[in-house]
Amino acid sequence: MGFYERAKDLNGKKVYDVPQGGELQDPEKFIPALRVDWESEDTAAELLVEVLQDPNAERLTGLVIGSWVGEMIDIPPTDTLETLIAAAANLPHLDALFVGDVLQEESEVSWIEQDDYSGLWTAFPKLKYVKIRGSNNLKLGNLDHANLETLIIECGGLPDSVVKDITSSKLPSLKHLELYLGTDNYGWDSSVEALQPILSGSLFPNLSYLGLRDANIADELAPAVAAAPILDRIKILDMSLGTMTDEGGRALLASSGVAKLDELILNHHFMSKEVVKQLQNLSPKVDTDDAQEADVYGDEVYRYIAVSE
Repeated sequence: MGFYERAKDLNGKKVYDVPQGGELQDPEKFIPALRVDWESEDTAAELLVEVLQDPNAERLTGLVIGSWVGEMIDIPPTDTLETLIAAAANLPHLDALFVGDVLQEESEVSWIEQDDYSGLWTAFPKLKYVKIRGSNNLKLGNLDHANLETLIIECGGLPDSVVKDITSSKLPSLKHLELYLGTDNYGWDSSVEALQPILSGSLFPNLSYLGLRDANIADELAPAVAAAPILDRIKILDMSLGTMTDEGGRALLASSGVAKLDELILNHHFMSKEVVKQLQNLSPKVDTDDAQEADVYGDEVYRYIAVSE
């Protein structure tokens, strides 16, 4: 799916677009997506108000928010989030939310303005799945939530402030943490050291999947991950979409913790065939598809993450 197709499912249920004035489909099987096209003067907040008037609204278990206004540049989803939070009492079963189901043709991921999600966590105590696309001005706030199992943040560069929100959070039920780290050209200003509370294993006692994806610092990160206590807990390590070379690959090869994983995901990489072959011989299921070639201009070598602008 990535950034080139709309979400087709969310947390195990099919997603469908709700037209203006349209009726909700069976909330037990389907999740509505609210979005407006680029020529529209409507907003996703207005569509949400309409949806909330449907008799089936209180049965909704999930919601997808696409383009919240026709021209998204510099406009965060404030109205939509405020409307959603204000209606929390009318959405008692909401447990899945995706904000930012925006295609590249609608807005580059680095252009998406996000918002403060602090009010979301107390308003929706049954949330199990939250996915956010875009990191400009993103704030997670006091992320203290007993039931959240999946947290995904897709962006071209994850700010240190968001990393700190995550590493200071209390998420005892979290099983799936997926972070696009990105590049400093598009917002990444954190460090391997800042990720250590995650790698230490002291957070998230139920974590089984750790995704540190799309990282321009993949080679720097790999040795820290290879030695991390968290490998004794998780089953899947995902360091795909980044700029990993043989340096990072060899660090993972030397790790006893990596060897005990069920799955290692490294697709979109810059490793040699020799190192890839060695990785494929490890005990875990290893994905090393989509090998990339660096661009070389004289003495300059350029390697690119999969998602940046």
